[in-house]
Amino acid sequence: MTTAQAAASVQPCRYKTGKTLGAGSYSVVKECVHIDTGRYYAAKVINKRLMAGREHMVRNEIAVLKRVSMGHQNILTLVDYFETMNNLYLVTDLALGGELFDRICRKGSYYESDAADLIRATLSAVAYLHDHGIVHRDLKPENLLFRTPEDNADLLIADFGLSRIMDEEQFHVLTTTCGTPGYMAPEIFKKSGHGKPVDLWAIGVITYFLLCGYTPFDRDSNLEEMQAILAADYSFTPLEYWRNVSLTARQFIKRCLTIDPTQRITAHEALSHHWIAGPESGRTEEDLLPTVKKNFNARRTLHKAIDTVRAINQLRAGGMGMMDGVLSKPPQRQQQQQQQQQQQVPEEQQPKEEGNVSGEGQIPQDVEMRDADASVHGGAKVDSMDPRGHGRGQTEAQIAEQRRRVEEAQRGMWQSRNAQAA
Repeated sequence: MTTAQAAASVQPCRYKTGKTLGAGSYSVVKECVHIDTGRYYAAKVINKRLMAGREHMVRNEIAVLKRVSMGHQNILTLVDYFETMNNLYLVTDLALGGELFDRICRKGSYYESDAADLIRATLSAVAYLHDHGIVHRDLKPENLLFRTPEDNADLLIADFGLSRIMDEEQFHVLTTTCGTPGYMAPEIFKKSGHGKPVDLWAIGVITYFLLCGYTPFDRDSNLEEMQAILAADYSFTPLEYWRNVSLTARQFIKRCLTIDPTQRITAHEALSHHWIAGPESGRTEEDLLPTVKKNFNARRTLHKAIDTVRAINQLRAGGMGMMDGVLSKPPQRQQQQQQQQQQQVPEEQQPKEEGNVSGEGQIPQDVEMRDADASVHGGAKVDSMDPRGHGRGQTEAQIAEQRRRVEEAQRGMWQSRNAQAA
């Protein structure tokens, strides 16, 4: 232990924790205030006992944040880091401006130039990360937050739990399959080695999403989605959702969604692309908000319905026929009850709502894959997006037909179950 570490270990507590801002499967974020300055921050609290065996993930996140904190206005800053006997604490900026897409949906209007500005800010931060030898590996809209609710607030890249410091410039360094499936590059699935280009692929997916309200590789199953990603099988369809998007925007997306990582556009090249840099950007001046908002909300509703059917199937496969003729509660209520049970944490593991930073039992750091667990950021709890993203472009009639089939399937399942119970 160094002299500095020894001194830090005997310092009195400098923070008081407040309300819980968010909790995922493996982490808790609480609002905290610095006792001396009165400034508010977000404290990510990790229980040492519960994270046993995964310490490297937190150490890595700290190492990444230490390297880049305070260096770029669009990167969430690590303000402080310390340990108590039982917990690890990462104190970061308190980002209260909300998530990227929620902010868009609250706007009165939204243009292609707005999307380009958001991507430019993201690219600027990614270029800074790459220049400092860091690959983020989990870029997605949920990890893009606003510092404050003001219209001119900084956009922040958050959640560096999957980031890595690259000690070499070669691509073939990292081989772990990680990230959120809909935003993962082909080379991650191939396990052929990956590096910084995976962040540009994710930016291509995010750009597509920001311009239409659904992701390019959304399919009915994760397998089909992976196959689509491996083949870069996507299109700018239906036309009704893309007719107001410029060709330069589509060209930018294509440069990002290039299968060969060595041919994919780099962060600095992307910043110089005419759709981003202008002034002859070719951007349209049509309001995209109605289309984007409609597609986003429609697909979110549909995916919730599909997930309900999947939960019913899992319950049936898990032994619903062993219920001695007694019909269980309706599927939606039973699913909610199951989710509540999964989210419950033993009392001794529950974080304290108030008090100095010395509580025990917080939930540990997120696992490598982000396809099921909730992600927690500085100041916001965000449930992970559906692994399939937010939907392949469809007409309202197609969406209505899918909803009808889902509801019909639900009715059929429970009518069948009633007959068995009788």
